[in-house]
Amino acid sequence: MGGESHERAPHSKPPFTLAQLKKAIPPHCFNRSIVKSSAYLLLDLLISGSLLYATSFITKLGPVGWIAWILYWIVQGCVLTGVWVIAHECGHHAFSDYSLVDNVVGLILHSSLLVPFFSWKYSHRRHHSNTGSMTRDEVFLPKTKDRLGIAAIFLNNPIGRLLSIIVTLLLGWPLYLIFNVSGRPYDRFASHFDPNGPIFNNRERLQVVISDLALLTVGACLFKLASIYGTLWLLKVYVVPLLIVNGFLVLITYLQHTHPSLPHYADAEWEWLRGALSTVDRNYGILNHVFHHITDTHVTHHIFSTMPHYHAAEATEEMKPILGQYYQFDSTPIPLAVWREFKECVFVEESPEEKGVYWYKNKFDD
Repeated sequence: MGGESHERAPHSKPPFTLAQLKKAIPPHCFNRSIVKSSAYLLLDLLISGSLLYATSFITKLGPVGWIAWILYWIVQGCVLTGVWVIAHECGHHAFSDYSLVDNVVGLILHSSLLVPFFSWKYSHRRHHSNTGSMTRDEVFLPKTKDRLGIAAIFLNNPIGRLLSIIVTLLLGWPLYLIFNVSGRPYDRFASHFDPNGPIFNNRERLQVVISDLALLTVGACLFKLASIYGTLWLLKVYVVPLLIVNGFLVLITYLQHTHPSLPHYADAEWEWLRGALSTVDRNYGILNHVFHHITDTHVTHHIFSTMPHYHAAEATEEMKPILGQYYQFDSTPIPLAVWREFKECVFVEESPEEKGVYWYKNKFDD
């Protein structure tokens, strides 16, 4: 894929099995190393801490200090997105061989970024179990035309599209966590902060409470820091980079699962492997490394989610000959890809030739 070519991805039953894909991958790619995972994490934390320390000198730069602040926000936001991804690996039990270690590390990292770790972990697990399903997928579930609000019609123009992109990147993540915006519809209010909500089952509710308590603890620490160093300081060193992390998170997830060539399936047509293949790898340049390759090895991640990130690139290359045209990669520059997907992927419509298979469309008068 790439450019203006939007040939539809293969969507029939794959001519290969999960076992065949696994056999093609060297066994060491499935090995999780707590030492190697910790090294990646410590490097990220060292860079992040150094950037934070460097802010103490910005006030000495005079009028050009704001340029330094902008650079700090961008770089810190990128580095902390990498920390977010490592916490994401903990949620998949890909950080180490020890579930307790993964849960503790993930809880600390995600809570520090104001993410309810266990709440996200359970809904995200169901996303991986139901990717591409029109009824059960948990995130960026596309709407059919009859479920679109009137606002979608008025926003289907360049100005409205730009506004939609800004709001989505700025507010999309907290709106999803708090109100389940872009998530699957439930028969009652759903929130990642509500342990009694429909997102979770009885075995998960206690850990949702633990996530909420961890966030309250972080909130209290942030309040204390603001009382010591000032609210403006906290906004500059923490809140702005966090907004950038949230924006990258929404951007990455949206582009992984939204493309004119990707299918979605009704229950009768959906199968796990077909759904897992309904995702696309993207090229973020040097940020692929900063983001620990969650961007350019996402197809592999959906097939083998417990594989650590430092083996995913090798596994992807080994699987490509078997995946063939079922492997989706788009090299379109990210800004152009965002604009195109917001323009062309407005709603999905069932194919008249293939019942139960849905494709993205954007024309309301068809």
